[in-house]
Amino acid sequence: MARDSSELEYVRLSQGVRAAVRFHMQECNMSRAQLAREMGVTPSRITQILSGDENLTLRTLGSLAACLDGRFVVELVPNGARAAAAPDNSSRSEPANSGR
Repeated sequence: MARDSSELEYVRLSQGVRAAVRFHMQECNMSRAQLAREMGVTPSRITQILSGDENLTLRTLGSLAACLDGRFVVELVPNGARAAAAPDNSSRSEPANSGR
């Protein structure tokens, strides 16, 4: 069962990344060839990334974000019954920078 949910989560993440990259490419009016030049890779590498068959590294995600003038935001949230029992942290603010 864990393997099935792991595979589903992988597919969900992969689809989300691809959709975000395509959206930001459109917003930046950037072609695959232009993105490839910015990242220092071949256009076929961009096609691989957008195909969803690639297990992308954090370095690749960072490069995509930088070249598209954006950033990825990661959040791990509980599923199902655990989500209902989890405390609501939405009103909690981040700690202030202490200047150290």
